[in-house]
Amino acid sequence: MQPPILRIGLTGGIGSGKSTVASVLVASGATLIDADAISRQVTAPGGLALQEIARQFGDDLITADGAMDRDRMRQLAFSDPSLRRRLEAIIHPLVGQEVMRQSEQAVTVAKGEGGCIVFDVPLLVESGRWRQQVDHVLVVDCMEATQIARVMARNGWSQEVVEKIMAGQASRAQRLAAADSCIFNDGLSLDALAVLVRQLGLHFGL
Repeated sequence: MQPPILRIGLTGGIGSGKSTVASVLVASGATLIDADAISRQVTAPGGLALQEIARQFGDDLITADGAMDRDRMRQLAFSDPSLRRRLEAIIHPLVGQEVMRQSEQAVTVAKGEGGCIVFDVPLLVESGRWRQQVDHVLVVDCMEATQIARVMARNGWSQEVVEKIMAGQASRAQRLAAADSCIFNDGLSLDALAVLVRQLGLHFGL
């Protein structure tokens, strides 16, 4: 009997440390499918979403090098939720197609040997559909004040901008309610976080 492939849905609010957790799981042997990276790919120069974005929102939202102007689009989406929904209607189907392609490829590569696929999905809880596509939801959690401080330091954004992004994401309570397991990443060093993730990875067969 072939060992099953475990599908882990990894999520967490902005600044939670989700990407760090993903990198440790990959180092432990997991295959990573990063929905946010795919989203950036389809809006980068030559990306599949650019033509429709330009058609719906105008060429002034495409930068000189041919990418979506992420900063301007973020500002517009803050002030107009309907615009954000229109943008998501363009991007999300393309991301879904590429996630499916990478997932099928990962299963093929495993060739019946089992393994673990980690789907890094920032809006896993918000989407409503992802829960049925994974076997286990792993949430990376921290205090909201920690999220704000980390993102301000990392991105150079104002507190107002970070708080607006967080307001568009699921609340901590909503993410924790959806979790099968949780890593509380507050006050931990990178080394201590890595130890916790590797210990959890043992339960995933890593």
